[in-house]
Amino acid sequence: MFILLFFVLLIQFFNYWIFEPFASFLEYILEIRLFPIIALISLVFLFSAKNIEQN
Repeated sequence: MFILLFFVLLIQFFNYWIFEPFASFLEYILEIRLFPIIALISLVFLFSAKNIEQN
């Protein structure tokens, strides 16, 4: 039981260590003040890709 608990805590520690910088970077990028810019870029990309397929 303690060995299983040790392995679970070890896996959680390594997941935090590996993915925490990526998660904090995404949290900074996806702030509310940047959301309209991201939405505008995604809409432009969506409709430009649709026009390329029609030609």
